[in-house]
Amino acid sequence: MIYQITTAEKALFDKLKPCHYTRRIKSHFLSYGAGYDFCRFFAVSREGETVGLISCFNSTMIISDMGGVTFDDDEIDELSEFILMNRPCSVEIDPSYSGRIAPLLAESYAPDLRTEFAFCPRGELPDLNIDETPSLDDVFAILRESFPTLAQSYELWITDTSHRVRRGLSQSFLMKDDSGKADCSTATIQYIIDRKALIGHVATLPEYRGQFYARRLLYWIGERLTNDGFEVRLFARPHRVSYYEEIGFAAIKHDKVFELKEEYRCGR
Repeated sequence: MIYQITTAEKALFDKLKPCHYTRRIKSHFLSYGAGYDFCRFFAVSREGETVGLISCFNSTMIISDMGGVTFDDDEIDELSEFILMNRPCSVEIDPSYSGRIAPLLAESYAPDLRTEFAFCPRGELPDLNIDETPSLDDVFAILRESFPTLAQSYELWITDTSHRVRRGLSQSFLMKDDSGKADCSTATIQYIIDRKALIGHVATLPEYRGQFYARRLLYWIGERLTNDGFEVRLFARPHRVSYYEEIGFAAIKHDKVFELKEEYRCGR
């Protein structure tokens, strides 16, 4: 059975299996709690016991199971029905379930393969001109050049990002060019949970692309956060493996994000 949680304690989320999906769910809960329409939480229950949790944050759904638990076939069926009923734009779930749930979602969702990378520190922090507490408007000015859909969602992005930064769950970085006069690249830590930091929204202004600014920034962030005791991760498409390996990341696993097909996105 799947039912909505309207009140919850952090202890419930700490029972989830330690993984990326759990950290995404935790980041949503620690940011907003369970009292907002755009950030809802649901429990997967088996004979009165919670065996998994679901977060629905805006148009994204994340699913994770409790430690020591495996969703059975009935629960996979129910999860697929829940997904199709709510129709989020994307669904993230542990890859151990992807093969079982994919056929049930095939009409409406297409699986998109991605690779998770872990930073491998070398113990060398380069001397770069990087602002660790930048103006988020300056960060967005670069992001909008690389993410067209984000460019149309300034109010949503600034509200969510500033909210997470204030709670110590996120951080943005802004890098100057070699002259030290102009901003050129940015990256944002999407969550900092359980000593893991996930990098996302990496962007460079068009006129600075091809000059290795993003590479240098990512390496600097990896070393900087490693020095602070965090494990640094990021996700990218499999064909980018060699690019991230050159920076200092190693591919550690693959998963599939289920994306709602374009013909079902009408009116969203």
